[in-house]
Amino acid sequence: MPARLTARSALAASAVTGACLFLTWLAAFHVGFAQRVDQSILLGFFDVAHHRGVTPVADFVANLCSPFPYLLFAWIPMLVAFVRGRPGVAIAIGVILLGANVTTHELKPLLATPRPFDHTDQIGSASWPSGHATAAMSFVLCCVLAAPSRMRPFVVAIGAVFAAAVCYSFLALGWHYPSDVLGGFLVATTWTLLAISGLRAVQKHGIPSGPPTPARLRLAHDLGPPAAAVAGAAGLGLLLALARPHAVLAFARAHEWFILGAAGIGLTAVALATGLMLAVRR
Repeated sequence: MPARLTARSALAASAVTGACLFLTWLAAFHVGFAQRVDQSILLGFFDVAHHRGVTPVADFVANLCSPFPYLLFAWIPMLVAFVRGRPGVAIAIGVILLGANVTTHELKPLLATPRPFDHTDQIGSASWPSGHATAAMSFVLCCVLAAPSRMRPFVVAIGAVFAAAVCYSFLALGWHYPSDVLGGFLVATTWTLLAISGLRAVQKHGIPSGPPTPARLRLAHDLGPPAAAVAGAAGLGLLLALARPHAVLAFARAHEWFILGAAGIGLTAVALATGLMLAVRR
């Protein structure tokens, strides 16, 4: 069966995510409603951070994608690809990690603009897109590319949880707006698709998969772990609501946009990683 994601389709998909990146920037800086939603979600994360014990944990998790800790583990997917005898994939992973993170680093000062609804002095004008979100998502997507096909669903589930946890943490610490997270995710995805396009162009089968299996069994295998991660997050929320129903209900009523925004960030992380896994499947 031919690869689902050809060089041309990957290039077209990168154009779509690039357009979404532009629209995200446009909404975050030039659409009043989007700015107010951005601020409302952020204030919800602030209120979560006020609970005892949240800040130290958030600081530790968020800093996993700061430059020095990130350099300690970002090379892992490249090494895995080399060990598996996939030098082309390893090179593509290097391109993704370097290209995505450098792009975000250059976009920050280029697009620096004060936020009109900023209630904290921690977020500077050069905050979009988020470098931590770019680093987290580019690492996760590279891990999906490097992993053996049978392991990819589990890599997707663990990786999406990691990316969401990093983003939730730095939002709670007040380092970024939620729109900065989406910008970082889209930069990472765009570079991943560009790298896959180049890989498909020079190799007949750039990202190998395992032997074919029946479509129904393959889909169940691929979607099971990501679905379990989403169900687990929903279950934790339900347990929290059952343990403290009045407090949770009051918080949800006061922060409706936060609930939607937090869910949206987590689901976006799952969707991007899952979409890549399905796209490179044969």
